[in-house]
Amino acid sequence: MSTWGGPVDVTLTGGRVVTPDGVLESGWVAVRDGRILAVGEGAPPDGPTTDVGGSLVVPGFVDIHCHGGGGEAFTNADPDRVRKAASAHRRHGTTTLLASLVSRPVPEMVEQIAKLAELVQEGLISGLHLEGPFLSAARCGAHDPAILRPPDRDSVTKLLAAGGGAVRMITLAPELEGAVDAVRLLVDNGVLAAVGHTDGTEAQIRPAIEAGSTVATHLFNGMRPLHHREPGPIGALLDDERVTVELICDLVHLHPTTVHLAAKHAGAGRTVLITDAIAAAGVGDGVYDVGGLEVRVVDGVPTLAGGGSLAGSTLTMDAAFRNAVTACGLSIVEASHAASTRPAALLGLSDRTGELRAGLAADLVVLDAELRPRDVMSKGAWVKD
Repeated sequence: MSTWGGPVDVTLTGGRVVTPDGVLESGWVAVRDGRILAVGEGAPPDGPTTDVGGSLVVPGFVDIHCHGGGGEAFTNADPDRVRKAASAHRRHGTTTLLASLVSRPVPEMVEQIAKLAELVQEGLISGLHLEGPFLSAARCGAHDPAILRPPDRDSVTKLLAAGGGAVRMITLAPELEGAVDAVRLLVDNGVLAAVGHTDGTEAQIRPAIEAGSTVATHLFNGMRPLHHREPGPIGALLDDERVTVELICDLVHLHPTTVHLAAKHAGAGRTVLITDAIAAAGVGDGVYDVGGLEVRVVDGVPTLAGGGSLAGSTLTMDAAFRNAVTACGLSIVEASHAASTRPAALLGLSDRTGELRAGLAADLVVLDAELRPRDVMSKGAWVKD
């Protein structure tokens, strides 16, 4: 990976450039003043060039569900520790990132949000995702069930106010008392309402979708299973054209066939790859704290100590992209759409990032023949190794 650190004006040539419409087999991407000047084939514009030697050039990845990395969790909210976590993922190609918080008491989350909001203003992270505390204890996963609670207007309002616009998405269980009203409140405030960690039936999920829920938090995981006589949340969310589905493509949370089936049914317009990564991402096995619970990572798989429930992942977005293509049957263009284009659109950032298109930020990843990052560019600057 490049060790350059400042903005560059350069045209990357000789690459297989992924655009929303296909792959330019002998393409180029011109970067000027931190933005993409143009994308094309044939003769590049005048100026400095770098030949990427047939490597694949894709848009920078956009991760809308990530709890940490590089040994640090976003719940710590310390600026240096957040920078370390974000940097760990940026080296793997994630140029746009939502910092996800796990369930904690509302006053504690208010404090975390207020601190992280400053880093959103700084541009280090692109917003906050609150995974809880309005979740089902029956499908709590790695969330402390003693903390989980139904949403009420006062609590939701406090969480949103603490961020001053930094909170971009909140996951909740629609069957909880007050949940549908909470969905309406989120939508009215321009916040994505996500359905997750739910034991609800299809009949309990549908009202939340009608109220404006548009995201399925890590579909299949942390929710009542699909049954042929009771479709539950999976059936309701996957089959509704208004809902975008998150998929943890680490080949642990979901079988490759499951990823393929979900992505094929939802299509490019509704499929998003996420990491759901914890602090262990980019570090390795060991013992970690996730929302006050002890998590053990063995062979790259995090589980609750003594419980066995999966507790996030050690995934990075480049691995999610690679797995989607090599194991799950998605095309390069489909995987790029799910890892970059669709999540950027979901966050309302299509005019800034998510595609290799003139006028957008120069966020891109150069992948080798094995789809591993050779170089990463963020806002026109090469990311240091």
